[in-house]
Amino acid sequence: MSTYVLARLLPAPARRFQDLTQACTDAGNVRFALADLNCWLATLGAGELQEAVSSPPPQLTPYLANYVAAMTEYACAKKGVAPPSWLRATAPLTEPVFGSALMSLRLYLLTHSPAPFRRRNIFIDASVGSRV
Repeated sequence: MSTYVLARLLPAPARRFQDLTQACTDAGNVRFALADLNCWLATLGAGELQEAVSSPPPQLTPYLANYVAAMTEYACAKKGVAPPSWLRATAPLTEPVFGSALMSLRLYLLTHSPAPFRRRNIFIDASVGSRV
C-alpha cells in the first residue's frame, strides 16, 4: 500500500508509527530512528498506543522487524494494552544478537534483557522509555 493511501486511511498515531518504523530502514540512521521510536512509544497513553500499533510496520529486515515487535510488545505490556495480532507473524531471530560486542557483558545482557526482547533473541540492557 502506498504512503499516500496509508496517510489517508490511518489515524494520526498509526501514521506516526508507520513513519517512524519506515525511518528504521535508513541504514545510516537506524540507531537514531529506533531511539525516536522508543521515545515516542513511551509518551503514548494506552488508547493512543493501541491505535498507533494497530497496523503492522512496513517491510523491515528480520532484525529490525523483531526489534520493533519487541519494543511494541514491551510498550503494550507497560501500558496494560493487548499487543497487536501482527506481532505473532514476526518469527524470532534464529541467531542471538547482543547489544554489545563485549563478551564480558553477555551474561548480564542474557539475564537482564526485557522478556519481549529475549523471546526474539535480542539481548539489550535498555528498553522502551529508557536511555543509555
